[in-house]
Amino acid sequence: MRVLGLDLGQKRIGVAVSDEDASIAFPSGAIESRGPKKDVKAVLELIEERAIGRVVVGLPRHLDGREGPEAEAARAFADALHRASGLPVETLDERWTTVEAERVLHAQGRKKKKQRAVVDSVAASIILSTYLDLLRNRASGLAPSPDAKVGSDDGARGDDGSRGDDGARSDDGSRGDDGARGDDGDERA
Repeated sequence: MRVLGLDLGQKRIGVAVSDEDASIAFPSGAIESRGPKKDVKAVLELIEERAIGRVVVGLPRHLDGREGPEAEAARAFADALHRASGLPVETLDERWTTVEAERVLHAQGRKKKKQRAVVDSVAASIILSTYLDLLRNRASGLAPSPDAKVGSDDGARGDDGSRGDDGARSDDGSRGDDGARGDDGDERA
C-alpha cells in the first residue's frame, strides 16, 4: 500500500509518495494551491493516479505546541480529504520539516528561494518518512495506535511529547535519545 504525504502551504502543497511497501518516502513535486475544494480534487486525482491507500497531512504547530489557524485549516483539509476519498487520513506534527528540508537542500548546494516547490516536496517527504517510521513502530508495538478520529494525530507522540526512539523530532526539536543535537530554527509560517 502506498502512502501519500502532504505539506500544506498557502501557495503550494508539497507532495511525497512511499513505495508499495510503505517503507521509503520519495519527494514527488508540488501542487499549486487553488483553494481547499480544488486542492482536495487535485489530491484525489493524485490518489487515483498513484494507487494511494493512506494519507498523512502535516500539522503546523507553533514551537510551543499551540495550534493556530494553519493547524485548523490542515485538520479541515484532512477531514475533507477523508470524506472525499474514503481513505484513512491522519495528521502529523510538522514543526521542523521545512527547516530540515532547507538544510538538506543547502547541503546539496541548492538555493532555497529558487527552489520553494522543491523545499515543499522535501518537507512532505520528511513528514511521510516520519509517519512511515511511526507506522512501523505501531506495528511492532513500540508506539500506541492512533485514535479512530479522522485527522487526529493522537497517538503520534508518547506521553512525554516524544515520538519514540525512531529518530523523529520531539516537541522540543530534539531527535530523541540518539544523541543528535536539537534544532533552534524559526517557527514555520
